Amino acid sequence: MRGASFMLPPMPSVHVDLADRAYQVLVAPGLLGQAGETLKSAGITGLRAAIISDDTVARFHAPALMDSLEAAGFHPTLHTVAAGEASKSMTQAETLCREMIRAGHDRKSLVVALGGGVVGDLAGFVAAIFFRGIPFVQIPTTIVAQVDSSVGGKTGVNVGEGKNLLGAFHQPRLVLIDPETLRTLPDREFREGFAEAIKHAAIRDASMLDDLAAFDPAGRDVPADLIARNIAIKARVVEADEHETRDIRALLNFGHTIGHGIEASVPYGEMLHGEAISLGIRAALFLSERHAGLSPSDSAKVIGLLEKYHLPLRLPPGITTDKVMEKLARDKKFSAGAIRFVVLDALGSAKVINTVTADDLREAVEMLRLP
Repeated sequence: MRGASFMLPPMPSVHVDLADRAYQVLVAPGLLGQAGETLKSAGITGLRAAIISDDTVARFHAPALMDSLEAAGFHPTLHTVAAGEASKSMTQAETLCREMIRAGHDRKSLVVALGGGVVGDLAGFVAAIFFRGIPFVQIPTTIVAQVDSSVGGKTGVNVGEGKNLLGAFHQPRLVLIDPETLRTLPDREFREGFAEAIKHAAIRDASMLDDLAAFDPAGRDVPADLIARNIAIKARVVEADEHETRDIRALLNFGHTIGHGIEASVPYGEMLHGEAISLGIRAALFLSERHAGLSPSDSAKVIGLLEKYHLPLRLPPGITTDKVMEKLARDKKFSAGAIRFVVLDALGSAKVINTVTADDLREAVEMLRLP
């Protein structure tokens, strides 16, 4: 039963309180190998499980997950997609649904998303539409997914006109986070995820900026407590505004308006999500100084953290401002033609304003060409 209590060894956890759709986020090293028993302890039993992963993650982590599920009495099948943003499409979603039907899955089955943000969004969307909706579990394996995208229920795919324009809200039954899976990430993918952690700190927890400054990204032992702290920020926002109707969940879009415009201006996958968000955060800090009175020293503190994690701060020369502006005009964060933009008035304090103009956005994009 969703939201039921269950006994597990002590570990950092976050409860996402959405009434009858409440769920737990559990964080502990080695949790991947305990997935089967953990699902049983959560009241998820006797199901056929469709594991959706990408071909890279599956090579590293699918065998341990399959073994764990089988040992706990589940009947798993593995369905892989090519690694990368290009797999986040309606075509791929249909392919997965048809594969699952041929494998014998039905409305009593469970989807398990094993991978990063692309896999989580895609697998969650498949779960939302398969037999009009079946349960799913998130097992994120990247920093972006572990600190952000695995929680909140946003699922979807991309189309040529933009990212995440087709999708559904579909909350997971459970989220299992094993920080040890981060050790297999390439260095670039490991570092890019910290853009989301820096975003969380900037909008809701200024003291976490100091913790991120103290963490050595050259190591791969990300503290479970740091991951849980990020998830707690996301969870509290989602609880207050699940479907983004009250300008509360919109705060999580800090850095994402211009960031998504930049990401959509190049072929999918050419720029990693966190890299685009880093550029978007720098632009949002520029506009925060202009429109919300953020101090230059506060901006400099955040930019210094982005530099520490080797995240980009200058727009690649091949991306034109006109192209970014074209993509921004289609962004779903624009409401009835108005620009609703997230700014900081202080570190740890964000708000949505509607005084940012198209000219302001253009100037912010141009500013990204400066050192």
